[in-house]
Amino acid sequence: MTEPSKPQVAFYWCASCGGCEEAVVDLAEDILGVVEAVDITFWPVALDFKRADLEARPDGSIAAAFLNGAIRTSEQEEMARLFRRKAQLLIAFGACAQLGGIPALGNLWERNAIFRKVYEEVPSLTNPEHTYPEELWSSDGYVITLPAFRDTVRALDQVVEVDYYLPGCPPTPKVIQDAVAAILSGTLPPRGTVLAPDIALCDQCPLKESKPERLLITEFKRPHQVQIDPQTCLLAQGIVCLGPATRGGCEALCPRGHMPCTGCFGPTSRVIDVGAKMTSAVASIVDATDPQTIDAILATIPDPVGTFYRYSLASSRLRRRVLDDRPAAADAEDAG
Repeated sequence: MTEPSKPQVAFYWCASCGGCEEAVVDLAEDILGVVEAVDITFWPVALDFKRADLEARPDGSIAAAFLNGAIRTSEQEEMARLFRRKAQLLIAFGACAQLGGIPALGNLWERNAIFRKVYEEVPSLTNPEHTYPEELWSSDGYVITLPAFRDTVRALDQVVEVDYYLPGCPPTPKVIQDAVAAILSGTLPPRGTVLAPDIALCDQCPLKESKPERLLITEFKRPHQVQIDPQTCLLAQGIVCLGPATRGGCEALCPRGHMPCTGCFGPTSRVIDVGAKMTSAVASIVDATDPQTIDAILATIPDPVGTFYRYSLASSRLRRRVLDDRPAAADAEDAG
């Protein structure tokens, strides 16, 4: 009698830093239990798999695919659609896949501006002919193709339907273990659920008791500008901490390390736009009434978009900066 085959799982990396791939390895010896319970059928960053191997698999034959990274190029979009066909469950693995992540801050510029900066204006570059990468190039009968660089970075669910979301930059080992255990046991919540506690990070923060009932700020400070008091709420110290607008589940690792939450676990189900929520929260604690003083206090936050929308710009109500010189073709591309 043959033993039943183990569930097949896959991992893939789109527009991201690779930290989510490292997070799988960070399971340490616990990864052995995962390997015993499943067969890794596709993980090209760690094992010798090719795209053709995935294409050859029957549709729906993979139990769960963990896709990390945002979608920036045509190849990444193709792979997302391919995984959607091959996998029974498609999981947005990490902040970039879930929300767009840090790569989506590229939505503050249009594609040509990014190319101009990278291939013309970088001080270390010599490119007098202003040569840019081409999607198609041929010479002596040989043809080389490159993926198209899209004008807008998108979260995974803006390209294909996503079954579950695993938050974090990267997801913590406990969150990964709990998600894998739920998948293997078949005890998953309704599709579309974020697989982390639906509570604000402040509820798990070890400094929550030190947060004053009435919080007023006259100056915001960055962590490197002050000697942080490890016993006092970071927001009460004037350090922008996104705990009030961010989902818990990370075990408050950053505040425990005396650093502010930057929002990588995304919003709770009660928050529509995490950047707008945190902007509102900050505005409510500014200790001033006249416009000039308010402007001076808010000016101590040097990068509001990068602070409040660090991980969520692509999935926010804003999505991207609209530029007058943005080509019409780019709008049609984004709509698709």
